[in-house]
Amino acid sequence: MLKIKEVEKQSYGEELGFEKGDTILAFDNNEAVDLLDYMYYDVQSQFSITVLTKAGEKVEVEVDKYEDEPLGLIFENDGLEIRTCHNDCLFCFVKQMPKGLRKTLYIKDDDYRQSFLCGNFVTLTNVSDEEIERIIRLNLSPMYISVHTMNGELRKKMLNNRFADKISKQLQKLCDGGIEVHAQIVLVKGVNDGKELDFTINELYKLSKVKTVAVVPCGITKFRDGLYPIEDVDGSYCASVIKQVEELNSANGGNLVALADEFYFKAGIDLPSYETYGDFWQVENGVGMSVKFMRDVEEIIKYTDKPLLEKGRYITFTGTSIYEFMKTVVKKVEEACDGVTIDLVAIENDFFGHTVNCTGLLTGADVMKKLLPYKENYDCLLVPNPCLMQFEDLFLDGVTLEQMAKELGLKVVRAVLSD
Repeated sequence: MLKIKEVEKQSYGEELGFEKGDTILAFDNNEAVDLLDYMYYDVQSQFSITVLTKAGEKVEVEVDKYEDEPLGLIFENDGLEIRTCHNDCLFCFVKQMPKGLRKTLYIKDDDYRQSFLCGNFVTLTNVSDEEIERIIRLNLSPMYISVHTMNGELRKKMLNNRFADKISKQLQKLCDGGIEVHAQIVLVKGVNDGKELDFTINELYKLSKVKTVAVVPCGITKFRDGLYPIEDVDGSYCASVIKQVEELNSANGGNLVALADEFYFKAGIDLPSYETYGDFWQVENGVGMSVKFMRDVEEIIKYTDKPLLEKGRYITFTGTSIYEFMKTVVKKVEEACDGVTIDLVAIENDFFGHTVNCTGLLTGADVMKKLLPYKENYDCLLVPNPCLMQFEDLFLDGVTLEQMAKELGLKVVRAVLSD
């Protein structure tokens, strides 16, 4: 149900007689579950709305409007409270985190609506057949789905959920209904790799609406006591996975499957070309992120009319895995700026353990500990954007840029690409 909080003046909704306090029960006799129902029908031209008026009368309203003519209704609640995860994945990263980090990091979401709205990955283990039908009816496309394996029995084990074996039928139903899918496989050595990975990728290739598949490494922290034993991977293993995926793509005559950059860094193999990644649908999954970042930097250098940085001595940092790649990026920026020097420091992750080597999981405490001896030599610290919250200058451990600046005695700024 959607209770109306406000009706915009001179809107089509006002013309139809909607008032504050009315409650929408259904669209075309389909229950109004949340804001997604309204969003879908608001761009349709003809449909019916079942309304419970504030006077307690149930009425049917016929809508006949232009598709780009909004109803102009605002609701008290969008009904999109986050649906949490009921799985107990043997590779779950949240279970590997200690106490004391930002509270939002402990929320295990598994909400198909957020998958459509925000690109969050979901397992579909908490989605009913009726909700699959709703996804199709409302055209909630694309969906981002954590597949991990197409072997139903193995998936039940990996997710520790007896409903996890439905994935093949669910994907087929969604694809038959016209829903595009971006899938991910969190690769766990000795579990869903090898022949199981062959099977999963070959099965996904059979589904025409699966547009991309990302294979990403399992994150392992030092806080895994009492959890399923997972072995970290080395360069040789990563090289074998790269070869396996390349052969599977070739055998299927496509380029559906892409690997996270981490595999290439560990294997010491050059990243694929920029063009390989298409529209970079899985860039936030660490797939193609590095080559896209390099291209973005090159484009800004080429076309910007203003200095990228003011003259001065800068220091910045990165995780250990991407260090060699970032040296090239930093050099390009340095050469494009007059009177600018930039030193790049690789920081090992003491907080989560050295098996965690990406930049985005570095804590403020580790950064300050590493950079404190260098503070006298620089004018400014450039903090990589992935280390911080999207809309707040806050590290994983709650350290702010203001606190870091005070501790280091340096000007500290978020390094965001901008032209």
